[in-house]
Amino acid sequence: MKFAELGLDQDLLAAVERAGFEEATPIQAQTIPLALSGKDVIGQAQTGTGKTVAFGLPLTQKVDTSDPSVQSLVISPTRELAVQTQEELYRLGRDKHTKVQAVYGGADIRRQIKALSNHPQIVVGTPGRLLDHINRHTLKLQNLKMLVLDEADEMLDMGFVEDIESILASAPDNRQNLLFSATMPAPIMKITNKFMNNPITVKIESKELTADTIEQYYVRAKEFEKFDIMTRLFDVQGPELALIFGRTKRRVDELTKGLQARGYNAEGIHGDLSQQKRMQVLRQFKNGELDFLVATDVAARGLDISGVTHVYNYDIPQDPDSYVHRIGRTGRAGKSGISVTFVSPNEMDYLHTIEDLTKKRMLPLKPPTQAEAFKGQMNTTIASVKEQAASGDLDRFEDEASKLLEQFDALQLVEAYLKEVAPDDASTVPVKITPERPLPRHGRGGGQRRWGHGNGGGNRGGNSHGGYRGGNRHEGGNYRGGDRREGGNKRYGNDRKREGGNNSFRDGGNRYSGKRDGVKRGYNGNRKNNSKD
Repeated sequence: MKFAELGLDQDLLAAVERAGFEEATPIQAQTIPLALSGKDVIGQAQTGTGKTVAFGLPLTQKVDTSDPSVQSLVISPTRELAVQTQEELYRLGRDKHTKVQAVYGGADIRRQIKALSNHPQIVVGTPGRLLDHINRHTLKLQNLKMLVLDEADEMLDMGFVEDIESILASAPDNRQNLLFSATMPAPIMKITNKFMNNPITVKIESKELTADTIEQYYVRAKEFEKFDIMTRLFDVQGPELALIFGRTKRRVDELTKGLQARGYNAEGIHGDLSQQKRMQVLRQFKNGELDFLVATDVAARGLDISGVTHVYNYDIPQDPDSYVHRIGRTGRAGKSGISVTFVSPNEMDYLHTIEDLTKKRMLPLKPPTQAEAFKGQMNTTIASVKEQAASGDLDRFEDEASKLLEQFDALQLVEAYLKEVAPDDASTVPVKITPERPLPRHGRGGGQRRWGHGNGGGNRGGNSHGGYRGGNRHEGGNYRGGDRREGGNKRYGNDRKREGGNNSFRDGGNRYSGKRDGVKRGYNGNRKNNSKD
């Protein structure tokens, strides 16, 4: 469906055209008319389906620019998503001169207070900081017309339910509510029943969980093989803009350093970096100043960057939903994309579980040989040479070229030039990536929804083997934490006191084979080794 058929004002249609959107996604086509008509709407769809535009267009259209009060409020789970939502709403409302302001933790609250005093009509923020401003009376909601809960299930996982309920209770009862979530667990339904007025539910079925425009592959590889195989794939596939996902913060740091050592233009982000550094790296990636962004799952939710051509899952995610969020960073707005997931032999059950969820089979991908990688490098080099030759700006080199042709034949000169401009063989640069223990085996269809088959781990069925969102879930102020070190419990050997010692794998692993609790087993293994540090 075309955006022009959805009842949008002309200035918004101009903004949509300027952004390069051609047709509305299913969630946009179904929710925008309902939101414009004033209905409360529940939109259930995965990340990457265009939810920000789905609520952003109605929000912007309904703003009265002559009214200086806060008219719309968007609640986001993370700082990154709040900033990206602010940017998107600003772009959509630029012709209408709508004022949008983001507020979030980790930033100077005094600057935010000053910004709020400039009378933004739309405010986007994280729950804790929004509630702080409400309690300080620096954010006043008495004239609020619309309220949006974005990624509601993510905020539930992060423990924001009480803050959200407090914010909703402080807003006028006659407001319009829009709620967007990938899943609808019972606590979210409780919020909808309590605070929404006869909402209409729009659900994008699971057959649309992953876009048909994404080619999905997997590579079966042992832990020590993955890095070299991945870099050879870069040479063969030639990604223009690529995301690489690792399971832990340590993994992200090591992958980033390894890629940089081999000459790749890469940076990494995870929860231990300062907010300023994370925003700087994301800005560089958005602007095309970086070719590769390495990230933990903290970046999988809400990361809205156009032009991502490839997603590489260096570690298979610890739950199937995360896979959907990860690869949803490519194949957006009808464009094609490629995802490649590296799987160790005993993690194949996890791959099959992902396929069951997405209802799409991944195709096996044979690791490229060194010769194929070299051919890929040469193809890129030759394309560059052809581009130079076609540019026509070569006259000043004519005399020197003629002299060289008197000494060498044309074939020798071309060979010498290709040797000079072709990249060095980066595979000879040694890179050490600390092994991570593979995910524990489990039978297909067994366990709880989040791979769970134990009683430990945190919210929504995390398991006792370092499962998804275990521990305190707050990964240095964010989420998907494990036990303060993203990606699982201490049996991985990556808590504060021990950054991944091999002995911790061995001792924790031996205890792991027993029948005591998984977290306790791994912790005892680490504690034994920490005494030697």
